[in-house]
Amino acid sequence: MATISARRLALDVLDRVLGQGQPFDDTFAGHPALGALSPRDRAFARLLLTTTLRRLGQIDALMAGLVASPPRSASIGNLLRLGAAQLLFLDTPPHAAVAETVALCAHRHRSVTGFANAVLRRIARDGKAAIASQDPLRLNTPDWLGESWREAYGEARAKAIAAAHLGEPPLDLTVRQDVERWAELLDGMKIFDHSVRRAVGGAVEQLPGYGEGAWWVQDAAAALPVRLLGDVAGRQVSDLCAAPGGKTAQLCVAGARVTALEVSAKRAGRLRENLARLRLDAEVVVGDALEWRPPGPQDAVLLDAPCTATGTIRRHPDIAWHKTPADVARMAELQGRLLAAAVEMVEPGGLVVYASCSLQPEEGPDVIAGALEAGLPVERLPVQRAELDGLAVDITPLGDVRTLPCQLAEQGGLDGFYIARLRRR
Repeated sequence: MATISARRLALDVLDRVLGQGQPFDDTFAGHPALGALSPRDRAFARLLLTTTLRRLGQIDALMAGLVASPPRSASIGNLLRLGAAQLLFLDTPPHAAVAETVALCAHRHRSVTGFANAVLRRIARDGKAAIASQDPLRLNTPDWLGESWREAYGEARAKAIAAAHLGEPPLDLTVRQDVERWAELLDGMKIFDHSVRRAVGGAVEQLPGYGEGAWWVQDAAAALPVRLLGDVAGRQVSDLCAAPGGKTAQLCVAGARVTALEVSAKRAGRLRENLARLRLDAEVVVGDALEWRPPGPQDAVLLDAPCTATGTIRRHPDIAWHKTPADVARMAELQGRLLAAAVEMVEPGGLVVYASCSLQPEEGPDVIAGALEAGLPVERLPVQRAELDGLAVDITPLGDVRTLPCQLAEQGGLDGFYIARLRRR
């Protein structure tokens, strides 16, 4: 395959993400030309894309003031966005950013090369002064999201969440044992119990311990739901919506007998691959949790519910521009049905831990409140601070856990999660 520049690949991916609504991570990782790039160019392409998506509101506001009428195609607009991101936020030398972006324009949109050159040169001259007067937290957060966060968490926290989304998040790894040793080997720091945090950089597959299955990638907040099941050694636990398998791996390491359910055969295959690398064994089943039932009552069920994932925008910035209030309502309805199914699977006295990586109350506390009001045969089992190993996250007055991207800010933040623990009556 012929080589392709990092900027050409970035434009192709951005066209698909913003124009066709494709998810960024899958689109980038699955691009057929990605393998033609050097590791350095691959890293640059990814940084260019994530920066453009994180700063999209600012870039578009600036462009609106520079261009009298919108570009005649979305792809031309995306090309200018990539050029602006380099000039304004990546400190790419102006001559290189302008020249390379104009060259890309000549390759893709020759008839507007002069227009692109003029716009980019004006951004290079006046852009940084213009963005200095912008409100980045407001511009880079869609209005409906910002409003929902202000209502749920207050003005100060809503701003802190938006600020957390503008930075590159660190890499969190869950290690099987000897966390202090692996923190040193991985040039990272211990976050809590079995989590090591390090700066992003280099191929994950080349880090110490990858080949031997000593750890797996998992945000520190995502590791909390399994902890709330307590001692699972020897117990039968179903992990619903299990791929890519971080929580399944935690359960296996803790000694549980695990059935991992995943509705997507492709994602189930990835789950099996991850478990094989980690040398862990679980029964992986392809099925829909709304219909599938285990052969017998489970001691515990973990439901990491499908959601809008607005708690992971710092890692997946395209989510902010893809999701809508209608998606929130649709996912909340599904979550309620999945929770009812999970309760059916567990024996009386057994635990159900419900988790959602969404910041939207409709996908967290409202789901639990609705289930209890509807008479689902469960009761809350409030979480105690000691169970969280000192991690500075919220415990609600009702005993549920809420993590926010702005928590642990000095150490790089956390994904946003809501976690509730229930016991079947």
